[in-house]
Amino acid sequence: MAANDPYLPRPRAGPLAALAHRWCQPIRAASPTARRRPVNSREPRRGATFDDLRRRGRGPVSRDEQKHRAAARAADLVERDMRVGLGTGSTVAFLLDELARRDVRAHYVATSPRTEIEARRRGLDVTAFHEWPALDLAIDGADQVAPDGWLVKGAGGAHTREKIVAYAAARFVVIVDESKLVAALRPPVPLELFNFGLEATLASLAPVRVRDAAPSPDGGVLSDYLGAVDAPASLARWFDANVGVIGHGLVAPNLVDTIFVGAHDELHPNKNGDTP
Repeated sequence: MAANDPYLPRPRAGPLAALAHRWCQPIRAASPTARRRPVNSREPRRGATFDDLRRRGRGPVSRDEQKHRAAARAADLVERDMRVGLGTGSTVAFLLDELARRDVRAHYVATSPRTEIEARRRGLDVTAFHEWPALDLAIDGADQVAPDGWLVKGAGGAHTREKIVAYAAARFVVIVDESKLVAALRPPVPLELFNFGLEATLASLAPVRVRDAAPSPDGGVLSDYLGAVDAPASLARWFDANVGVIGHGLVAPNLVDTIFVGAHDELHPNKNGDTP
């Protein structure tokens, strides 16, 4: 691959570079202050690996509580008069609650009708994207987070809009619970396809399953790629080269600034080079 390939993660020192070796290296604790940790505590310790985090995700702290805590940490980044992109999904619902509770008075752009309705219901100032084409921050969830920083998004069907908003933001933050951490990306990968020529597109992308669901917010056919995802950069380029594909759910590490995992841990994927 070319050295300037936008889908090729760049070498760097940091947690995700270390985690690329099967989650076996320590990640950085979010708290800068060292303190003693009770022996039986389920809080993350310094030097905890992602294997530790994934196992701890099955503990007494519920997934909803982890989502809430990650959302609260992302809400800490929102300041008055900022222009903020809002993703779609169950974790973003917790973010909307936090933003409403704090009453920060920022301006928000929603990535789906569902998010817009829920944000307005909570009293948030939602504006049209064309009014704020450059955003200060975008916050969204993910369906899978791999050790090298690649993400899969789109279970909710808004992945094309979510990626457009993420590209428009100066900073893109992802919020997840520990169940989203995976050893390697796996199918399905969400796709949004043009309805015109659909059968030809499906044949060229096989194996693909068309969802029994309403169209995307922009009228695209929602589908899922069911093949191997062991080379996400190559797969992303393959999707991008197919003219029948509107958008796909693979997100490269260089688009993401920070991933908040539950209440304590955070990752910083590679940001060197241009975003894809």
